[in-house]
Amino acid sequence: MDQWNYTSQYGFILLGFSDHPQLEMILSGIVTIFYLITLVGNTAIILASLLDANLQTPMYFFLRNLSFLDLCFTTSIIPQMLVNLWGPDKTIGYIGCAIQLYVYMWLGSIECLLLAVMSYDRFTAICKPLHYSVIMNPHLCLKMIIVVWSISLANSVVLCTLTLNLPRCGNNVLDHFLCELPAMVKLACIDTTTVEMSVFALGIVIVITPLILILISYGYIAKTVLRMKSKAGQRKAMNTCGSHLTVVSIFYGTIIYMYLQPGNSASKDQGKFLTLFYTIITPSLNPLIYTLRNKDMKNALKKLMRLDQVFIKSKRNCK
Repeated sequence: MDQWNYTSQYGFILLGFSDHPQLEMILSGIVTIFYLITLVGNTAIILASLLDANLQTPMYFFLRNLSFLDLCFTTSIIPQMLVNLWGPDKTIGYIGCAIQLYVYMWLGSIECLLLAVMSYDRFTAICKPLHYSVIMNPHLCLKMIIVVWSISLANSVVLCTLTLNLPRCGNNVLDHFLCELPAMVKLACIDTTTVEMSVFALGIVIVITPLILILISYGYIAKTVLRMKSKAGQRKAMNTCGSHLTVVSIFYGTIIYMYLQPGNSASKDQGKFLTLFYTIITPSLNPLIYTLRNKDMKNALKKLMRLDQVFIKSKRNCK
């Protein structure tokens, strides 16, 4: 405790699951496995979609962005988390904590908006197929991505700056395994109603508004699919949208439960496990969800594996 008291003057103590040492050992192994799956899976999707000429479409452009986002998101959190899980050192410097908080909020907000953009892409492809290439042109796609990243950055700057400026009265012990906004707000020694209301208001804009747009898009998609006379066309449309809907359900289900519920309605450990699911398991599931239901992506990954095999053989021959 003396060491913790000393280091808390220069940063934060992340308690995590320190009251369950055996659980920490198990979690460190699970986190490592899922992190490796995330790295391999999302990198494979990015490379496969870049190298395959058949995948140079808006749908795969947005999918590459989602995979890149998941890589950045997990890498901003997991290395520090593993350090805290593996050893007795549970501290993180103030600057490191602030950076993690800003990046965590920024990238998390991007995913909310990006999933809405992807639903609009699917709406256009299915409901307006003849005008799809004109509407979803490369210039518009790039513009949408820039807007998504910019709005999310503004959201992160506002919320995180408000949170970091709250007086903590020397309280530097975070009952979490990362510098997350709700955990940081709880350290404040003043009434945080204003900040909590700001979080809720921006949460409506960043989380609920995109979700409403997604539901509207899929409402129109459902109408169009039901009107199709061809069963093959219906199956193709459902396969195209099924992966995105699965990701949306997992992502938004967790986010809404975590951030848009009354502050004391969930137990501390429950909140930590939900954060683990959102930050570790979901990014590792995304590549599996998009590849298992997508023939084009499967073929692209097979081509990538063949290229890897050719590269390995040529390297051996050179030796």
